[in-house]
Amino acid sequence: MLTLNDTSLETFSFGDKDEDLFYILINLSKNPDGIDLAKLSVADPRRFDAVLNEMGCLLMLSGQEVNELVNRGDADKQNLHKSLFELAKQEGILP
Repeated sequence: MLTLNDTSLETFSFGDKDEDLFYILINLSKNPDGIDLAKLSVADPRRFDAVLNEMGCLLMLSGQEVNELVNRGDADKQNLHKSLFELAKQEGILP
């Protein structure tokens, strides 16, 4: 079972809008280096999910989705890593 210390929260922005910002919860035991944007940018779109999985992605949310979770009280913007980890655990997403 993963612990919070086995994960990292990475953010990537591809523009200025909330939908251009992505939060990715990473399994550090699977990939201690996190997401490789160069590799991801050349990934076959049909294998995009598989490439993310290979890089240790446990959960990927857009900025809009994170804002909605925060507004509903399901995530804490001040402690986003921990709150998204706990939410993923509650939802059965974590291995």
